[in-house]
Amino acid sequence: MAQIRSSDLDVLRSRVTGIVAEPGSPGYSDAVAIWNGAIHRRPSVVVRCANSADVARALTFAQDRGLEVSVRGGGHGFAGFAVTDGGVMIDLTPLKSVDVDPASQVAVAGGGVTWAELDAVGQQHGLAVPGGFISHTGIAGLTLGGGMGWLTGLAGLSCDNLAGAEVVTADGQILRASSDEHPDLFWALRGGGGNFGVVTSFKYRMHRVGPLVNLGLFFVGLDQGAAMLRTARELAPTLPRDAAMFIGGLNAPPEPFVPEEYRLQPGYALLVAGFGAAAAHADLIAPARDAVNALFELVTPIPYANLQQMFDPSAPWGILGYEKAVYLDELTDAAIATIVEHQPRKTSPMSFTPIFSLRGSFADLADDATAFGGHRSTRYVVNIAAIAHTQEELDADRQWARDYWTALVPHASGVGGYVNFMSEYEEDRVRAAYGPGKYDRLATIKSQYDPGNIFHLNANIPPARPA
Repeated sequence: MAQIRSSDLDVLRSRVTGIVAEPGSPGYSDAVAIWNGAIHRRPSVVVRCANSADVARALTFAQDRGLEVSVRGGGHGFAGFAVTDGGVMIDLTPLKSVDVDPASQVAVAGGGVTWAELDAVGQQHGLAVPGGFISHTGIAGLTLGGGMGWLTGLAGLSCDNLAGAEVVTADGQILRASSDEHPDLFWALRGGGGNFGVVTSFKYRMHRVGPLVNLGLFFVGLDQGAAMLRTARELAPTLPRDAAMFIGGLNAPPEPFVPEEYRLQPGYALLVAGFGAAAAHADLIAPARDAVNALFELVTPIPYANLQQMFDPSAPWGILGYEKAVYLDELTDAAIATIVEHQPRKTSPMSFTPIFSLRGSFADLADDATAFGGHRSTRYVVNIAAIAHTQEELDADRQWARDYWTALVPHASGVGGYVNFMSEYEEDRVRAAYGPGKYDRLATIKSQYDPGNIFHLNANIPPARPA
């Protein structure tokens, strides 16, 4: 770990409004305790930033001393890039403001806000921003990489709904990025990850959702996996935009709605959420209900905020994690056969294969409208997540995830995957995720806003070299 003189820290403390923490001091342990307990890196100093000026001063401090920089938003990423070893962590956790204007349906949220926090304020007005499936995920990382969840069909990705951002660049400038200001930076922020600066504030377009929505959940055993996946494939094209479909290869949760004899049993779940009338939702799920020989089901109204939190127990804070993912243009019979072959081979009951259905508004945009690293013709994302309480289980299921991914790649739309679902970010994988044209454009923008690649702890895109 790099040694930083006490006098240097005193100078930094005199320049920032927030807290400067070093190992052993108050606030340090909380800042470095990220979601993935498999990550053990420790920064030499944490700057718990109270505003954008603090971020700028922390960046100057780090670069003047040749220290690596990491940025923590929600701290939920599998790769653990929120934490640097021996460098300076810029902690956005204190930036918790959420302001919602119900008349214009716009939200402005700080870089340390989680989806649960944004949902809580938005739902006071019956409004929501498309977010993810785990509510304690930070809005920052999810949005910058894309952001898919329950509302993807209704309203697109999180990044599709970004209307503006406040960004601190590597040279300490505090910029506003939007379609009118620094439009190249704004394009890059919508899917290009944390490569271009520290986003301290996000401005979103919101949508009418909730407070109550409707859910249909059907669970089958491993032996019915192929039949359930084929049913889901047939159901997906029939769903309107105000409905969402989600598939999961998982162990049944130990929840009250699950009969005791099926709790923790491995199998597959099909979920259909409806954001319109209850009667319309009943009609939507009727074909699946008839076709799937479910061991148990849950059909109920549910608060939208609770739907967003439904899978939180599958990803508890401090768990050990690793993941890989592929895009599929379709759930072909061959892809289904691969899924049902590999899904039962996991060791940990926590390991989970969520399959996201991408339709509707997601497909409306052109591929180059944002920097999102995927084709808008893609219909599914298969996320293979090794989640474990012990290192032994994680080691076994890391190999399970790699083997599973390798077997699915021949059925995928290219070897590039969703950058938010990667634990390993070799340059060729990142380039493949974006495609050569988009990657080169991002590298050129990177050379303008971060020519020294200060922000490299991410799905890194090195700056383009001068011609």
